[in-house]
Amino acid sequence: MKRREHLSPYRIMWLFVMFDLPVGTEQERKQATGFRNSLLDLGFEMSQFSVYLKYCASGEKAESVGSRIQHRIPSGGKVDILTITDKQFANMKRFYATGQTKKDGKVTQLHLF
Repeated sequence: MKRREHLSPYRIMWLFVMFDLPVGTEQERKQATGFRNSLLDLGFEMSQFSVYLKYCASGEKAESVGSRIQHRIPSGGKVDILTITDKQFANMKRFYATGQTKKDGKVTQLHLF
């Protein structure tokens, strides 16, 4: 029986993109909106206004997506990319005004192999 290493929570990655973009002029706002839209086009979902995340089946896929982002950064922008394993992501705790919720570790994005 073949092992299914590609489904290991230690190989599956989550890519976080955190950014601070200038929005002082109309042109800068347009570029910032374009950058956010390009993240959505790449399959990211918004976690917070300047924090987007994406599920990637492997570290190689996460690296590939990260290099695409690098070429889309608007002038004067600062972008940080953080990659964590699915196992680490499952341990993330989220807090809201009404109390604490802990992520159940289930992937919410459908991924077809």
